[in-house]
Amino acid sequence: MRDRIPAATAGGRQLQFLPLRFERWDDGRVLLTNMVGEHLFVDGPEFEALSQRRLTDPALIRRLRAKHLVRLPGEQLPVDLLAVKYRTQHQRLADSTSLHLFVVTLRCEHSCAYCQVSRRNLAHTGFDMTPETARAAVSMAFRSPSPRLKFEFQGGEPLLNMPAVRLVVEEAERINGTEGRRLAFVIASNLALLDDEVLAFAQRHDVSFSTSLDGPEDLHNRNRPRPGRDSRQRTLTAVAHIREQLGHDRVSALMTTTAGSLGRVREIIDSYLENGFRHIFLRPVSPYGFARRLSRRRAYDVDAWADFYTEGMEYILELNARGVPVVETYSAIVLKKMLTNDSPGYVDLTSPAGIGIGALVYNYDGAVYASDEGRMLAESGDFTFRLGQLGQDSYADLMTSAALLDPLEESYTGSVPMCCDCAFERYCGADPVFHHTTAGDPVGRKPESAFCRRNKAVFRFLLDRYTSDPHARELFRAWAAR
Repeated sequence: MRDRIPAATAGGRQLQFLPLRFERWDDGRVLLTNMVGEHLFVDGPEFEALSQRRLTDPALIRRLRAKHLVRLPGEQLPVDLLAVKYRTQHQRLADSTSLHLFVVTLRCEHSCAYCQVSRRNLAHTGFDMTPETARAAVSMAFRSPSPRLKFEFQGGEPLLNMPAVRLVVEEAERINGTEGRRLAFVIASNLALLDDEVLAFAQRHDVSFSTSLDGPEDLHNRNRPRPGRDSRQRTLTAVAHIREQLGHDRVSALMTTTAGSLGRVREIIDSYLENGFRHIFLRPVSPYGFARRLSRRRAYDVDAWADFYTEGMEYILELNARGVPVVETYSAIVLKKMLTNDSPGYVDLTSPAGIGIGALVYNYDGAVYASDEGRMLAESGDFTFRLGQLGQDSYADLMTSAALLDPLEESYTGSVPMCCDCAFERYCGADPVFHHTTAGDPVGRKPESAFCRRNKAVFRFLLDRYTSDPHARELFRAWAAR
């Protein structure tokens, strides 16, 4: 809960409380966080003295003042520092939107049971983005005020519509000749269809790749079936070609945790290391597209994922202690929020939410959505997060639409019940699309929210290890500083 007690005594002097929140730990400690997420653990008696306004321990008062949890009467500096840090954490809002996702086709030759986008068969070319739509989407992306524009190609399988990918890249580069923005291009692909022509194009235009790797061969190929049952072999062969021709860091990988992944996290991490990946994202399956039907048939709960994550993180800490560097990507994002004043800009962990102001999605049919998950919902018949249509709506129409502003306002964690009082609020984010999908509104019921429970499990694990394990503390600081 957030404590707004106006004043306390300390050796006859009046102390004024600054905004703070707290969370009790099972071992009796209490976590205190200030309004920018700086944290301090106190023991039970110390918290009792704090809550009853009987602060007499000079050492405790110094610790509380150092974390800007209390101030002396008339002190302005703590308030000014908090204001600067709070403003810095939100500076990304001034230069939105930087990420622009192009769904160039819904077709895919894989048939993954957890597919989030409701893919279409190869013969259904009516689900490809046309040249006219591609040009209109590029023009819309350049209406964003952001000095950095990242163009990411999604599907389906985007390599099935390479003409659209080429057109977007070349049109963006042409327009940027006068705009002078910093451009980046990423193709999110299973890489099964990668060939020399695509590689040559990527080399000429500095295009990177993001792919899927679910772990050992049997698990990956069961999760990601395709004709020939050779998804993993094709992916890894293509990864080798990309590294050879473009460089080692021009391809990254993501895994999705399925029921079959549970109990195999060490094997999964080992498979990443064996194939040259030093970053792994222990990502749960998302409740969109075909994955929503999968979750009803082969569900695993938050506790099962938390056990999977915890075992994986313990193994990653063990590997690093043995001199094998490996980073858990989601933890590194959270730690940057916990231990620095930087905003990593990860869409799921921002408030106001990252929809629209963090990313815009241009669908193959010209519809514009507030997030990739929002367009995934649309493929299931739910158009709640559809902002408008290319050729009909302006950038101002999209960014001021009720479909964007209403969920942004309603889900803001600074005012949402149970979020505004949560000690982890500064580390977390609003996810109105997830809660709309699972609870029917942008806020959801926090005690029942898988998003909330999953993130709390991560926050507690990281803070526990940060405060109890000197090696983990050093490693986490290094991850946060990346």
